[in-house]
Amino acid sequence: MSEELVFMMGKFPARLPTDRQYVESHLWLQRVGDIYRVGFTAYSVRLLQDVYFLSWSVDPDTPVRKKQELGEIESSKALSTLYAPRNGQIRKFNEQLLNDPSAINTDNYGSGWLYELETSEPLLSPEEYLKVVEGGWEATQRIIKGQFNE
Repeated sequence: MSEELVFMMGKFPARLPTDRQYVESHLWLQRVGDIYRVGFTAYSVRLLQDVYFLSWSVDPDTPVRKKQELGEIESSKALSTLYAPRNGQIRKFNEQLLNDPSAINTDNYGSGWLYELETSEPLLSPEEYLKVVEGGWEATQRIIKGQFNE
């Protein structure tokens, strides 16, 4: 892995490798040939906590629109819907995660990748994504504290 930026989530560091690009929905995209491999950032993994179930509602080679539902992920925190980060085409899914999604928790920037996406839409640089995270951290903390107080 290359150099990285670090965002502190309280006392927990969220690493942001600089060898990939990002989207506002807390996913990383790393070019592999003419497609992007997509996965959760350390920021999103920290918020999800332990992921234990993943399912997809679209098939490989499916054209998708930004914010189109792709599937669901269940963690110790919640059941969440997964959405396409940009317009494009899903090329393939990381099939190993369907039987055991634990790599999302343990190796989110490596073997815990989710799917491969073909897109030509603009993405965020690591520095631009860091600004997104910094700008939303205060609101995220309020949400987290609200969940703990329920």
